[in-house]
Amino acid sequence: MPETPPPEGSQDPDGPDATGNGPADSPGPDAPGRPSTLADGFRLAVGTLTVFPVRPGVVDRRAGGRAMVLAPLVGAALGVAATAVLVAALWLGISPLLASALAVGTLALLTRALHLDGLADLADGLGSGKPADRALDIMKRSDIGPFGVVTLVLTLLVQVAALTEAVTAGAGPPALVTACVAGRLALTWACREHVPAARPGGLGSMVAGTVRRGPALAATVLSLAGVAVLASAFRPGALGALPAAAVVAGLPAAWALRRRAVRRLGGITGDVLGALVETATAAALVVCAAVW
Repeated sequence: MPETPPPEGSQDPDGPDATGNGPADSPGPDAPGRPSTLADGFRLAVGTLTVFPVRPGVVDRRAGGRAMVLAPLVGAALGVAATAVLVAALWLGISPLLASALAVGTLALLTRALHLDGLADLADGLGSGKPADRALDIMKRSDIGPFGVVTLVLTLLVQVAALTEAVTAGAGPPALVTACVAGRLALTWACREHVPAARPGGLGSMVAGTVRRGPALAATVLSLAGVAVLASAFRPGALGALPAAAVVAGLPAAWALRRRAVRRLGGITGDVLGALVETATAAALVVCAAVW
């Protein structure tokens, strides 16, 4: 995940400011010196979590916290975009398996595959068995090791297979949107107060510990209500509790991975956050496929 909303993008989740405008906690070029606003947080969320270019505003820790609270909203938009591809592919007569693969591929395209890159980097770092400082160095390398490759392949297989099952059950669109919301809601809770950053600088340092309990709970309630309404609208009479259960299932999966990363690395990084997105997304899709 890039650490600021870059117009051109950056492939280093924990490198220098991706906008080229200075440190990550400095104001954007369009409004120097002013405090960040909710709009700045939304810009940061879109620029960090998607491929869409946005003009950066003020980028500071307050904006970072707001961006993480708004992350589920961005996830819903990504889910809708990927669902459009899924529905179009099915309408053209493409098999559920291939349509699901195209939808998952669309998500990777719309996020510059940076969440997947973070997942692979974290797998290599944790799998190395090295001390925290050396594991962090491994995660910053541009290459992907065997742990990362295996983790990527298995995660993508799980996501595509689970989405295929949901499509076959007639619930592909709400399952996909639900999973995307769950993946980004994991970011909200990963940046709760008292969650440390693994090192100074980078996305982890800017957003770690920036989300208070109240906003996190509000984002969770709104996310659960949103996916429940979506499920009911897509399939009248369907139990809205089922996609809500999928969202809830994604959070413990992400919590377990975050806890492991914090214990091994000393905190979170941009790579850790990207890994949490993919983990929670996969867990939510599995629940959707299993219980819908």
